[in-house]
Amino acid sequence: MDENNISFLGLGVMGYHMAGHLSKAGYNVTVYNRTESKSDKWLKDFSGKKANTPKEAVKDSKIVFACVGNDNDIKDICIGNNGAFYAMNEGSIFVDNTTASADIARLLNDNSKEYGISFLDAPVSGGEAGAINGVLTVMVGGQEDVFNIAKPYIDTYSQAVTLMGKSGAGQLTKMVNQICIAGLLQGLSEGIKFGMLSGLDIKKVVDVISKGAAGSWQMANRAETMSKGEFDFGFAIELMHKDLQICINESNKNNANLPVTKLIDEFYKKLIEQGYNRNDTSSLIRLL
Repeated sequence: MDENNISFLGLGVMGYHMAGHLSKAGYNVTVYNRTESKSDKWLKDFSGKKANTPKEAVKDSKIVFACVGNDNDIKDICIGNNGAFYAMNEGSIFVDNTTASADIARLLNDNSKEYGISFLDAPVSGGEAGAINGVLTVMVGGQEDVFNIAKPYIDTYSQAVTLMGKSGAGQLTKMVNQICIAGLLQGLSEGIKFGMLSGLDIKKVVDVISKGAAGSWQMANRAETMSKGEFDFGFAIELMHKDLQICINESNKNNANLPVTKLIDEFYKKLIEQGYNRNDTSSLIRLL
């Protein structure tokens, strides 16, 4: 098993560029995507080869990455028909970059042991821009010795990679991330709208307050576009709604109180019902 051989399953908004960084780093990358034309497009931009099924894609790979949509998608990729686990070499590692539940992470981690392989849940934050520029933040759950082997590979598309704890801890950390972003974006929406209605120069306002306690990545990168009604910047609200549902479901198990998160999720549902499902998460301001 050549340690330079890796596989990447799922070439969506994030995975397409993450796989690209692995290719540019010199690894022998085999890609799989449910829609084959996306694999063909990837091969025009990067060096590698494609496979027709996850099972075919992972043969002889040291590390297998996946970045797909939800719990059902990652479960199917791993242990569905032609699933990756069935063909992975003993001692190889599966790294799941999907944002999914902690439950599916624990299930697949337990399942992986039956095949003599290891599993890391490793959701990412940073959006499409982070994937394109290779500066994602990666939160990982799993065994430390497995993490240490996988980290140099993950480093190719990230600026920060941290082991958060045992299996499922990566997904739980991503939930904290999404909870924090949701509340922040609503506050930013209200502040921007308040400033506009007051006749202020929003760009000047943001230049000032971003240097103080109100400053955030969202303010620096989204405030001006929000004031212009531009919402085509990556992470779609239909995906955020999916993520917040995961957070709310988990809160029912750990008894966390998420009143603001639940409220923001209702706002996102309203936007989806109005046909704005592919707008980015800053489009909360539309409701104001």
